[in-house]
Amino acid sequence: MADNMTPEQRRLTMSRIRGRDTKVELLVRKELHRRGYRYRVNAAWLVGKPDIVFTRIRLAVFVDGDFWHGWKFDQWSEKLAPYWRDKIAGNMARDHRHMVRLRREGWTVMRVWEHDVEKNFARCIERIEQKAAQLRQT
Repeated sequence: MADNMTPEQRRLTMSRIRGRDTKVELLVRKELHRRGYRYRVNAAWLVGKPDIVFTRIRLAVFVDGDFWHGWKFDQWSEKLAPYWRDKIAGNMARDHRHMVRLRREGWTVMRVWEHDVEKNFARCIERIEQKAAQLRQT
């Protein structure tokens, strides 16, 4: 399948895609901060640079976009050009490697999906709070 944009249009479109500080990520971070939680953002010292890191309790939270991280990828991957199919499959494999390594290093890893934040924001924040409270008790 050929690209339906010129190289200049594609470059402009791709340059506007954020790898950090996405709208969904900012929503989650602002709500956690409002509730009194303090955390590190995009912790470069950890594999995968988790979006939100609670260092004392060793909790790493990734706020993942549905497209880029392959939510239900098997249901829609066939609609993609081979380049994008390989790109997203590679992202998913990398995410898995990072999760395994973080867990081996003693971190608890949580993933919060974009569609969950948009549809049930309160529940996503609740899940993070519950996990943080659980880790504080151990």
